[in-house]
Amino acid sequence: MNRRDVLLVAGAALMATGCETMGGSGNADPAAKKRSIDAAVDNALADLASKAASSRELGSKALGILVFPKVISAGFVVGGTYGEGALRERGTTTGYYTVKTGSVGLLAGAESKAMYLLFMTADALNKFKKSDGWTVGADAGVTLLSVGAEGRVDTATAQAPVVGYVLTNTGLMANLSLDGTKFSPLKI
Repeated sequence: MNRRDVLLVAGAALMATGCETMGGSGNADPAAKKRSIDAAVDNALADLASKAASSRELGSKALGILVFPKVISAGFVVGGTYGEGALRERGTTTGYYTVKTGSVGLLAGAESKAMYLLFMTADALNKFKKSDGWTVGADAGVTLLSVGAEGRVDTATAQAPVVGYVLTNTGLMANLSLDGTKFSPLKI
């Protein structure tokens, strides 16, 4: 086995262990897990509203908001992303979901971010809810919002069927692609 193969195997093992750890245990109390996710979603929505004023207006127009309060991305050559969140419709949680991605390439390290998808049309929301696994780029496009210095959203961008924000500890992320990101119902 050459050095590259060893790195690939080690990276895959690291990610598999990390995703199992972050994915929670099957023995946890389902009601407690739901309460924990809902509390984290509440905090994440408040954080977004304080950092991106445009999110309040768009959120009030959205038919559904999918919120992942803590999405962990980590890897060494082979990487992945995992997070758990909830879909809110008119302020009420209607489902729990996971987000996952995988990648291979020159990468090392880890980061945590919050992810928000706003479903602006009934068609986009219904397609998402009816799917058993919805992938950005294959099932739908997500337009990530660019927020300018004044906190205003470009009107053409905000009219997309699905718009999103990605928030790190340092603020909104720009020039990010969600293509290949998969969202699936969380079995709890």
